Amino acid sequence: MLACHPLPTVVVTAVGAGLAVLAGLMPGRGALVTATVFAGQLSIGWSNDYLDAARDRAVKRRDKPLATGTLEPRIVARAAAAALLATSALSVTLGWPGGAIALLTVISAWGYNLGLKHTIVSWLPYALSFGLAPAVVTLSASPARWPAVWLVVACGLLGVAAHLANVLPDLGDDIATGVRGLPHRMGAHATALTTAALLTTASGVILVGPDGALGAPRWFGFLAAVLVAGWATRLAHRDPSSRTLFVAIVVIAAIDLVALSVAGIGL
Repeated sequence: MLACHPLPTVVVTAVGAGLAVLAGLMPGRGALVTATVFAGQLSIGWSNDYLDAARDRAVKRRDKPLATGTLEPRIVARAAAAALLATSALSVTLGWPGGAIALLTVISAWGYNLGLKHTIVSWLPYALSFGLAPAVVTLSASPARWPAVWLVVACGLLGVAAHLANVLPDLGDDIATGVRGLPHRMGAHATALTTAALLTTASGVILVGPDGALGAPRWFGFLAAVLVAGWATRLAHRDPSSRTLFVAIVVIAAIDLVALSVAGIGL
């Protein structure tokens, strides 16, 4: 299971489930959305490890089953293909237009795995896939509707932050094997600071974006997110190889979802 990138898979799936609850989807519909997101994440994680196997072996990644030889490439390739087929089938079951957007978010992420990660627009698939995540939910509701602009913007910012935070600990290994995405061109210090800025901005958008008075739950969510982002950035500055910033994104996403729920803000 390590080859599927379990932490991102679980986190993104949990966020999808949380958005389904905020959108007021019926339990069965919410479960279908969650299953679609989960299958898509499995396909993304497995395809990533399969395509990066040679690079991971070159830098002796001990956390990658394909690099250590404990898992055969053909098994991971088949698993990625099966998960992609499952995603397609679930997207069809989800129906138009929610299912189409769900499939688009997965195709975007596969584009990153297939080559965009090597370019200066490495951030774009993350912005697109995360930014459209709320649309997968709201367009699967009855009646189907587009999510609010503020939510799309906030999720897109969180997506780019996730890209930078995920790459930061591996910058040295990536550069050694020829990867030159945006964070590699920025360097470790600028990447950490930009991640913190994106996290703070995303929480600011969630604070002021929804209609209504800025009540205590929204202010609490914003201030908590700023504190977490600052703490994680300080630790990442000391040790860029740590996964502190990525963990901070998980915590901040949870804080934002809870703050929106307590404030009674739907999607």
